[in-house]
Amino acid sequence: MKLARCTDGGAPFWALVDTVAQTLRPIAGAFADWGPALTRAIAAGRAGEGREGLPFSGPARPLSGVRLLPPVEPVNRVVVAGANYAKHLAADFGLKSPQQPIAFLKAYGALIGANDPIRYPPLTSELDHEVELVVVIGDAPVDPENPLASVLGYTVGNDVSARDLQRSGPAGIGMDLFAAKSQDRSTGVGPWIVTRDEFPAGSPHLRLTLKVNGDVRQDSNTSEMTWDVGQLLRFVEARSSFAGGDIMFTGSPAGVGQGTGLFLQPGDVVEASVEGIGTIRNVVGPKPGA
Repeated sequence: MKLARCTDGGAPFWALVDTVAQTLRPIAGAFADWGPALTRAIAAGRAGEGREGLPFSGPARPLSGVRLLPPVEPVNRVVVAGANYAKHLAADFGLKSPQQPIAFLKAYGALIGANDPIRYPPLTSELDHEVELVVVIGDAPVDPENPLASVLGYTVGNDVSARDLQRSGPAGIGMDLFAAKSQDRSTGVGPWIVTRDEFPAGSPHLRLTLKVNGDVRQDSNTSEMTWDVGQLLRFVEARSSFAGGDIMFTGSPAGVGQGTGLFLQPGDVVEASVEGIGTIRNVVGPKPGA
């Protein structure tokens, strides 16, 4: 099933989406009111019962009548697990894979919806794209013996990065990932959550693609991750506990502008896709002062 967070001009709300009929059915309450129960139903193999148990607040309505928001509430955290594709590190950064995952937080204010414009930050001239599979935590705590049981589903992310700011950290201190990854209104997420029961058991093996103005810049598969979804969840949970509704980016494959020299420019149409989930389409806004 597909679950979207939307607005029709008023307060945000969650909805069950039917992409065939191009309709959605509003769900009452916040994620915490129904997300954990649905996640537990899916983990128990009762996804149908979980769907029927959703607290719907009205009849189906046209999908075209809403704006799709990032499928995560402002009370939740945005975790980024990076350096997770060996080819990306080698081709784009000239680095070898580290001995363990790398994880950090992204500011919620960096997120935009599936069709929102990408703000061009005033401090950068090297704006880069990174298509990623994003994990949505539905229930907590995460059990290290069965971490996928806490996963509600997956969505698409484009972890837009300011590469010149990323390299600007003082010598001996390291990369400035906050400046690089938390620029306001720059990171696309969506269009919806596809629940875990829609995929084979285990960490999903899905094709990732990213196009800029129709040209393919990234084309890979999540099977090339150094650490799979379960391993990333265990790593993060051991350091900072997840809560239901949190999301986790899982790293990006090779082909980013850092390696190709093809950085994003104003007016670029950026389409990030994950097999079995969908596509987010965001247009880069103008440079400040231009």
